[in-house]
Amino acid sequence: MPEQRLPLPPFTREAAIQKIRAAEDGWNSCNPERVSLAYTPDSRWRNRSEFLKGRPEIIAFLTRKWQREQDYRLIKELWAYGDNRIGVRFAYEWHDADGNWFRSYGNENWEFDENGLMAVRHASINDVPITESERKFHWDRSAPRPADHPGLSDLGL
Repeated sequence: MPEQRLPLPPFTREAAIQKIRAAEDGWNSCNPERVSLAYTPDSRWRNRSEFLKGRPEIIAFLTRKWQREQDYRLIKELWAYGDNRIGVRFAYEWHDADGNWFRSYGNENWEFDENGLMAVRHASINDVPITESERKFHWDRSAPRPADHPGLSDLGL
């Protein structure tokens, strides 16, 4: 039986939100191997100015990303959805090795195969320097974002 990631397309609003939260939880784990399993083996990505294809490139990219982006915390939110596509907006906070904090804002367009694996991901992202006192994402990194933690819209982001 082929790999599957529930929910499967076509997506309802509730299923799209469930898919987004699963992606958020996966990315917040900062585990490249775990995250890569949500994508087809030959998944195509555009992330900022990088173009990737396949799980090995995704794993290498995420490994580099989370070595640079320390104390990473991400929130994703539904923007739009359709048959096998989901549009997401997101923000994440992180600091570099020198302790400089950033909030990165972005949008993603996702396309899924029939087994619920992401086949295509396009991400546009902007980084904004912030002070540590401007941070809004403070949950314990050892667990997913708590259900009662405000989302992007609630935080005015």
